[in-house]
Amino acid sequence: MAGLSADYYTELERGSAKNGVQPSPQTLAALARALRLNGDERDHLFHLAERPVPPSAHGPSAHVQPALLGLLDRLSNTPARVITDLHETLVENDLARNLLGKSPAHRGPAASFVYRWFTDPQARERYPHEDHPHHSRVFVADLQAAAARRGRDAEVTKMIAVLRRRSEEFAALWDTHDVAVRRMDHKKIVHPTLGVIELDCYNLLSEDGRQRLLWFTAPPGSPGAEQLELLSVIGTQDLSVTEDTAPDRLPAAESGSQR
Repeated sequence: MAGLSADYYTELERGSAKNGVQPSPQTLAALARALRLNGDERDHLFHLAERPVPPSAHGPSAHVQPALLGLLDRLSNTPARVITDLHETLVENDLARNLLGKSPAHRGPAASFVYRWFTDPQARERYPHEDHPHHSRVFVADLQAAAARRGRDAEVTKMIAVLRRRSEEFAALWDTHDVAVRRMDHKKIVHPTLGVIELDCYNLLSEDGRQRLLWFTAPPGSPGAEQLELLSVIGTQDLSVTEDTAPDRLPAAESGSQR
């Protein structure tokens, strides 16, 4: 549960301080999300663990807004995740992990996929190279909107400053001052087993704009819809794939068209 071993979880139940177990705030936040705790229950969990309740409701340790979490629970047959306005993954379902790969457990700016997009080449591996310029423009315009929404927020100010230093591409796009949050986009995902999957990506923003539900779908009967069905089968068969052990891709007749 929440990436914790059974033994570690048992020690938490017995009392963290008494048993010398000191869970981090990130671990407690992940556990609260896995247990679907509301805000008051989450705060109580932090008190039991003798940890200060997080003063901020934002960032990768944020408590997922109940409305978005409820919708995510209804999308068990659709790749979906809840992210922050800085593209930090808060919670995701199994199909999202199968489609996009598991979100890495980074802290600081690297928790943001936008930050990794401009600083880590591996972040772009699941997207066709010819689509990279489009995604870069979309991410920067989205971050412009987040910066405007947050005002003088230290977190986003620091991220922008670091990105401007580390990425010429980001700096050039940032200076265009394009501002936009796309509610829908057509994306191609390069899956290691199924090849390129074409999907529609939708965003549903929370009332304050700080969190959003992101999900992927395809028209019924389309190659993308067929590939999503295969994706769920691959997940149940637990076919893990790495760069060194990646199997041959399915023939076009089986995998359909090419996110």
